[in-house]
Amino acid sequence: MSYTLHPLKKQRLQRSELAVPGSNPSMIEKAADSPADYIFFDLEDAVAPPDKIKARANIIQALNDIDWKARGKTISIRINGLDTHYMYRDVVEVLEQAGQHVDTILVPKVGVPGDLYTVETMVSQIETACALPHRIGLEALIETALGMANVEAIAATPGRLEALHFGVADYAASNRARTVVIGGLNPDYPGDQWHFALSRMTVACRAYGLRAIDGPFGDFSDPDGYILSAKRAAALGIEGKWAIHPSQIALANDVFSPPEAEVTRARAIIEELKKAAAEGRGAASLDGKMIDAASERMANNVIAVDDAIAAQNG
Repeated sequence: MSYTLHPLKKQRLQRSELAVPGSNPSMIEKAADSPADYIFFDLEDAVAPPDKIKARANIIQALNDIDWKARGKTISIRINGLDTHYMYRDVVEVLEQAGQHVDTILVPKVGVPGDLYTVETMVSQIETACALPHRIGLEALIETALGMANVEAIAATPGRLEALHFGVADYAASNRARTVVIGGLNPDYPGDQWHFALSRMTVACRAYGLRAIDGPFGDFSDPDGYILSAKRAAALGIEGKWAIHPSQIALANDVFSPPEAEVTRARAIIEELKKAAAEGRGAASLDGKMIDAASERMANNVIAVDDAIAAQNG
């Protein structure tokens, strides 16, 4: 193991992340009672320019009127991009008027580490000026060729950054990929078109102690396709996925929750290795298979997610 280690910056349960347009008050109210772990209120792509200011006001009101924590929700705000004139008012107004209810800010189309530095500076000043009761995290959307080219440097950004998300639609557009679907498989591509991008982003996350989250699957009438997409992401180390429709929430929660048999085996691995250590052995066997320190690290990952789920469920 290298002497240089970056432990996980912040543990949050993020199996499912429901996208809620700030311009739709009825969807905001329904989100509070959904089974989603995470909710991000969108001020960016899902909100038309004439509705941006009203959407901001809707979100502020909902944050102050609804007890999101009592419902077990982690709350994120997707602000507008740094290349727009909406961004600074998104940060200032939401945090000054309802920052005590915000857990993270999701920054879209991050291309270079300096993009996060800009937002971090604003958040730090507002936190101090308003005496906000907790530290607000940042999450970055990797959804452009520039962002993926710089993903390791972005992941290494010091400060508030907690997670990276893969934004498949804008990433496809940025790369001029031959597709017009959001997140689905392309029949003209021999495999998973997004495997490399997801894998590269995930490696950057794990190298620097960040959570790795997959983005949207656009065809909400295709649950099997969503499940397949989520399972491919989970196999790479992704720990959650967006839900652009309430029907996708349960699918994400199921895929990104370790099965009971997997949890049972993980706990058995820990116990067997404890016995081996007491006998002076570094390795052991379980069900006819060798287990060692690497097995323990994998088992601890499973147990950590299971414990987080149990804690959320009370």
